[in-house]
Amino acid sequence: MSRTDRLAERAGDAGRRTYDWLDSRFDLDTGRTFLGKAFPAEDSFLLGEVALFCFLVLVLTGMFLGMFFEPSTSDVEYEGSVAAFQGEEVPEAFASVLHITYDIPFGMFIRRMHHWAAHLFVASIGLHMLRVFFTGAYRNPREPNWVVGTGLAGLAMGAAYTGYALPFDEFAATATGIGYNLATSVPVVGGVVGKVVFGGEFPSSATIPRLYFLHVLVIPAAIAVLLAIHMAILVRQKHTEAPRDDDVRGPSPPHDARETAAASDGGTEAAVAREDDSVVVGLPAFPNQAAVSAVVFFLTLATLATLGGFFPVHNIAEYGPNDPAGTPELIMPDWFLMWVYGFLKLLPSWMSFTIPVVGVHVSTEFVGGVLLPTLVFGAVAVWPFVDYHERQVHFTADPLDRPWQTAVGVAAIQFIMIASIAGMNNLLARALNVGTGVVNPILTVALLVVPAASGLLTYRLLRDDDASGESSDATADDAADSSEVGGR
Repeated sequence: MSRTDRLAERAGDAGRRTYDWLDSRFDLDTGRTFLGKAFPAEDSFLLGEVALFCFLVLVLTGMFLGMFFEPSTSDVEYEGSVAAFQGEEVPEAFASVLHITYDIPFGMFIRRMHHWAAHLFVASIGLHMLRVFFTGAYRNPREPNWVVGTGLAGLAMGAAYTGYALPFDEFAATATGIGYNLATSVPVVGGVVGKVVFGGEFPSSATIPRLYFLHVLVIPAAIAVLLAIHMAILVRQKHTEAPRDDDVRGPSPPHDARETAAASDGGTEAAVAREDDSVVVGLPAFPNQAAVSAVVFFLTLATLATLGGFFPVHNIAEYGPNDPAGTPELIMPDWFLMWVYGFLKLLPSWMSFTIPVVGVHVSTEFVGGVLLPTLVFGAVAVWPFVDYHERQVHFTADPLDRPWQTAVGVAAIQFIMIASIAGMNNLLARALNVGTGVVNPILTVALLVVPAASGLLTYRLLRDDDASGESSDATADDAADSSEVGGR
């Protein structure tokens, strides 16, 4: 035996001893079942992975930014590269973001990547939920995971809001002030909410440190916990799968068929029936799905790097530091919060009222900025219990075969889109060369009428198509029966 062979044998023995030592303490053999867990080969199922990888990028880029950011509103003399503020007293948070952007190597690029990762995180969660909704993948037994996903969507928006408030420039301070007004508008507990979230009356010296604490610790920790719960439920339950066109031939699945792909390597050749939902036909978690996930990760990273390299983000130098006496000409939130801003712009002031006897005041800000968004998220969260199925469903559905569910989804999308357009009513009015007083009534009517009309139209079209399909099938069956009788 050569020296190389002896070294290889010793290395193999050392590896086996190491594995046996770890296995005796962590029971590694139980993980082999998970390595064979099936993942259907559906491209749209990867949207959840995009969201997960965006969160990872957010954490990593956020750690870099956090090393240089100063969460303070105390005035300091600026001595950085931006000539417009040289020697001026500016808030320390504002100065630190200028320092990151223009003085730290790769600081601007990392800040841009963080910005675009936040947007793609929200967008991928939204698209993932739309896929789950329209294919009915939220049905029994997956209602808990839908509720967890709804919570993740809300936390993602909250993380983004607390993030763009941190530079404490004129734009961020104005937007944060709107959030403070919404928080304090909550009847009875509004004052407490304002103190907890914003550190007291806005702006105060505690506002930026409080929002920074929420942005870098509380909300990310909550997102991480919900992601862990989401993944744990996904691993515990088997994945949904698109309906099969025919029986699938492949290796015979092991005893615990719900946890292992029918298409995994090894085993006896067998057929999985087209309607058999006890077995998932797909790629095993390792190595096939792991390789797909690696590709998705690098594509996500490349997309964010491209966006960060070529597309600028919020230019705080243009807005300048917070000026309590001034207000930027154009103020609006990010696209994923625009629908909330639309509610605020469309609701008339006469909707403010005081509840008799108890004397509790309910303001328009509370109705449009807190109550209606809460009702929207609540409706999304309880949807699986509205479209409830007693029998467990493991195959996804064709949206065209679900008339009323698809109609509700179409109406909901129209509702959010029109509310978002209302949030940009000033831009719309400018484009039409009219005042906002002209476009607001039209948008209000559209918000009430268009979603209902589009939902009813969708339902009618899909129901008629379904009825004609059933009629065609019945005619074909009758023709086949007549031909069979004639043949006899």
